[in-house]
Amino acid sequence: MDENLPPKLENEAEGRDSSVVEVGQEEDSKVEIEGGIALDGAGKAPGLRSLRELIDKATGRDRWLPTDLPDAGLADALPFPFLALVGQKEMKLALLLAIVNPAVSGALLVGPRGTGKTTAVRSIVDLLPMTSRSLCYYGCMPEDIETGGTDAVCPDCAKKYGQGEPLAKLDRVRLVELPLNARLEDVVGAVDERAVLHERMRVRRGILAQADRNLLYVDEVNLLPDDVVDAILDAAAMGAYTVRRGPVAATYRARFALIGSMNPEEGRLRPQIMDRFGLRVVVRGLEDKEERLEAYRRVYAYQQSPRRVTHAYMPDIEQAREEIQLVRDILSDVVLPDDVAQEGLQMVHKLGIDSLRAEITLFEAARAYAALDGRLEVRTEDVFEVAPMALRLRRSQFMEEFFTRQDGEEQELTGLISEGRQKQSRP
Repeated sequence: MDENLPPKLENEAEGRDSSVVEVGQEEDSKVEIEGGIALDGAGKAPGLRSLRELIDKATGRDRWLPTDLPDAGLADALPFPFLALVGQKEMKLALLLAIVNPAVSGALLVGPRGTGKTTAVRSIVDLLPMTSRSLCYYGCMPEDIETGGTDAVCPDCAKKYGQGEPLAKLDRVRLVELPLNARLEDVVGAVDERAVLHERMRVRRGILAQADRNLLYVDEVNLLPDDVVDAILDAAAMGAYTVRRGPVAATYRARFALIGSMNPEEGRLRPQIMDRFGLRVVVRGLEDKEERLEAYRRVYAYQQSPRRVTHAYMPDIEQAREEIQLVRDILSDVVLPDDVAQEGLQMVHKLGIDSLRAEITLFEAARAYAALDGRLEVRTEDVFEVAPMALRLRRSQFMEEFFTRQDGEEQELTGLISEGRQKQSRP
């Protein structure tokens, strides 16, 4: 450990925290097997902290960073540590749920400028788990051959497949950002001149294809051009998209979790793309003066030396990354009891939400919440915890007024039909 680090920061860098007790740490705790997962006596997966403790850790309670760090003299491109973010518990929870369970369908962060939305999204890079990644420039995967034969991949990958060489490897999930000035051809792809080397015309992969099995982040999502929004909607709905350029066509997978942020002062978001975001978080500025002062101190320390600050949080970051990977592994074993589901359905019904994506997001977020807490069964409290993020901003005033007007017409039609039937039944 660096001798120049102050004692309190040195303890943090070593990951020493006397208030943290690992699940299953006690020697007399019993471990049982349920659904193929080893659980401790409290029904939790060993090695996982409780969700509340994980979020408290992310809140940075009792953290301290020096304000006299020297300039590192390097052009560091390190993201601000996720665990160094002050406050904003709901925003951080939404991002964790989106990472753990892609079925949540991502998250939308809505709030004014300067509230840390973009910083929070970019900071999750260090927490992202592993996924299967293509080794090919064109993104060929083994499942392409399984579904379409060797003609579905490039000649090089077809040759590798025949020789028994791997077409993919395990790699970390990435955060793919969509620039605000991106053109449609940047998003979906264009004709690739490099394909001439293979004596065939191919379409170069666009940003949507690069986002396959990754997180796609769209900052200022409410300012995107309509053609780009339409392309994102199509890819998000189908998990794949087809690009046609004259006689050339190519289909690419685009299975991504969509993360967006916006400032409502700058314009409204189209309802079609709003519906594609599973979790919705209203991000407000920090109200507590002490939290605002602590946020300033951490930002100042980070600006002075990003590498030193990141190093101080690295032990906790690595532990959180391992726990997120474990949570993704056990997620498929998490069950949602019927009585718990009924509580969620009752809320959706009372709110008058039409979209079925509300239930999907609510229940998948509850499953992820339970998994983050190390449990294999969803509780009613889990549903209540994620309900605000999953159900807010889903009602449409326009549609409510439309259905109100339509009810009058429907009643009139029903009356005319009933009157006609009565006439037909008369002798």
